[in-house]
Amino acid sequence: MAEKTLASRRSRQRSRRISRMTAFLIALGLFCLLGYAGLYWFLKNPLLFASGETVAAGRAAVMSDPARLEAHVRRLAASEPARAFHNVAALNAAADYVESEFRATGCNPVRQTFQVSGDDYHNIACSFGPHDAPRVVIGGHYDVAGDDNPGADDNASAVAAVLDLARMVNAARPDLRHRLDLVAWSLEEPPNFRSENMGSFVHAADIAEGGVDLKLMISVEMIGYFSDEPGSQTYPLSFLKLFYPDRGDFIGVIGQSFDRARVRRIRELMRVSDTLPVHSINAPAIVPGIDLSDHWGFWQHGLPAVMVTDTAFLRNPNYHMPTDTPDTLDYKRMALTVDGLYRVAVGF
Repeated sequence: MAEKTLASRRSRQRSRRISRMTAFLIALGLFCLLGYAGLYWFLKNPLLFASGETVAAGRAAVMSDPARLEAHVRRLAASEPARAFHNVAALNAAADYVESEFRATGCNPVRQTFQVSGDDYHNIACSFGPHDAPRVVIGGHYDVAGDDNPGADDNASAVAAVLDLARMVNAARPDLRHRLDLVAWSLEEPPNFRSENMGSFVHAADIAEGGVDLKLMISVEMIGYFSDEPGSQTYPLSFLKLFYPDRGDFIGVIGQSFDRARVRRIRELMRVSDTLPVHSINAPAIVPGIDLSDHWGFWQHGLPAVMVTDTAFLRNPNYHMPTDTPDTLDYKRMALTVDGLYRVAVGF
């Protein structure tokens, strides 16, 4: 009888241990699931309900031209010497080219000149829409890092986009309810990176000091390199692989943690084709890469800004290298990106 009682007690104890372990595993599973869902919601900023923005309705009557984009990239990338900080003449030539191309679209470009180390540098802007209306700014920098860097993706691709946007707006003549400023900035790259010498920082300071009603600034940062190869996309933090693709076949919209409605709206407007997925992330600046472009200066002034990018060095092996040449870019997917930017430019 004693042996049966002991066996029964051990059986009950074993059952309780199994029950406790099962409960622990279920709780752990639920905790992990809720944690994943929370991070997914925080980073990817999904829509809870359909927005009504469909890919089928995404293409506008006027479209970006891959051939024009390539011509702009090749023209800028052919600069000798490279359009780097210390090659002032090369940067001036690039500024002159942008100004001439803007003027050809029918706008009257404005040159904002600022000095660094005794030399003049220039931001070039082209405006459409009501002059005193709330403002949308879309731009990219035209300088490069180093003497041996053609800078096709970084960042002739962005300047080409801005120039083609000006052509598209001029051709379509949309009824803009805001002022649209398309801008090419100087001095984003080292040794001026993340400093008050950046052309975009100078521009942001002017906007802030002038009390301008800025609805949105988009920093266009490298939009021409794509890859369909598995593993071609990397991330600054390894856990992000759980939320985003491992192929570099998409365009990214990057915003601050709580700038959620603005980022969602841009992402949805940019969905113009099933062949170009658009992903977004809302994250704090401590995440590496989040603030590494011209939007940084706008954030320093408390202005609403996001980045649109192919993710730069997280995808493109030619970043800041002599191999960043025009032949490495995908101008068809780049044109789809510009189509999306056009929808933001006129519809935000």
